[in-house]
Parts: sequence; structure tokens; C-alpha cells
Amino acid sequence: PPVMLVELLFQAACVSLFLSSGQGRVYPARKKPASFAVERRRVGPHVCFPGSGSGCCPGWMLSPGSGKCTLPLCSFGCGGGSCIAPNLCMCPDGEQGITCPEPLGTCGEYGCDLSCNHGGCQEVARVCPVGFSMAETANGVRCTDIDECRSAACEGTCVNTEGGFACKCGAGRELSADRRSCRDMDECQATPCQHRCENSVGSYRCSCRPGYHLHGNQHSCV
Repeated sequence: PPVMLVELLFQAACVSLFLSSGQGRVYPARKKPASFAVERRRVGPHVCFPGSGSGCCPGWMLSPGSGKCTLPLCSFGCGGGSCIAPNLCMCPDGEQGITCPEPLGTCGEYGCDLSCNHGGCQEVARVCPVGFSMAETANGVRCTDIDECRSAACEGTCVNTEGGFACKCGAGRELSADRRSCRDMDECQATPCQHRCENSVGSYRCSCRPGYHLHGNQHSCV
């Protein structure tokens, strides 16, 4: 019995020593994440080094309004776009990249001339749109429409438009896929006849089944 009592006392001492040493290790470790969590809530989600400088992670900075690390940085600038993430810009044309291209001037890459009349002046481009010819004048550049029908290879009729042209075909014909040549239009697809329809170049002819004759209107069957 005395031996058993000594063993019990020794085991109790070991358990007590284990618990006291375990408590000494566990509690301080739990306090640090708790205080760090409070720091993260205070300065925002992108926090890397609380207590040193702003504490924001690389690529982020404190937002002036809230004082939190929520404002992304774009090292190369975004021009007319906006910085949506570290070194990622959303550009006006919907594209994303590390930066946005500078928009061209109002007169394009060739610069401007001044066009002056009646005491007023305005900037005009030194280039003309497609379908227009450019002529230098004392007041700058003058753009005049080109009559493409002089050189256009339309099978039917050519109609000049501002900056371009359009081909048209006569009755019973329609434009092909190349928008220049003409092909016969199958009028029978519109089912103009009561019974039978026979397509022909530029026209069609109706006929009737046996036992009927064609009405005077050339479409109905009696």
C-alpha cells in the first residue's frame, strides 16, 4: 500500500505539471491572433505588417475616406481608365491591362489645321475619312466625297453615297453575296400562285392542277 500511494502522488504531480506548463504555452498564443484580427478590421483586408508604416500589403494603400487598405496601386498609371487591382487597369474601351493607351487627339495622329471664316476659327483634321479625297486649301484641309460609281464594278445600277456606293439590281433580280453582281430572284418562294408556280428569269408563271383553269388574274384557279 505505501508503494501504491507513492505512485499515485507521483502521477498527480506529473498531471499538475503538464497542465500548468500547457496553460503557459496556449494562452499567449491565442491572444496574438485575436489582437491581429482587431488590427485587420481597423485598417482593411489587405494588411501585411501591422504596426510598421501603413501596414498595407504591396500594391495597396490606405483609402483617404475610410483609412483602410482597400485602394489598389497601378505603378504605370491608367490614363483615362481606373485602377481596379494592383497593376491592373480597366480602360474606357473595356480592355484590361497594366496601363491604358493614351487617347488620340481630336484630329488624329496627323494633327490639325485651322479653318477660319467669318472671324471664327476651328480645328480640322489633316486626314479625311474613307471615301473622301483631301485637298489642301489656304484655310486648311478640304474633304470632298469620291464618286465610287466611276470605278465601281456593279452589274446593275450604281448609286453613289457619302463615303461609299451601293449596287442595285432591276425588277426580278437581287444582289448576290458579293454585293456587286445580280442574280435571278425566285418569286415562287413567296407563293404568289394558288396551285403551281414556275420561276423564270426576272418573272414567274402560275398554272393549275387538272380540272381547274387559271383565273383572269393569272394567279387564282377556278
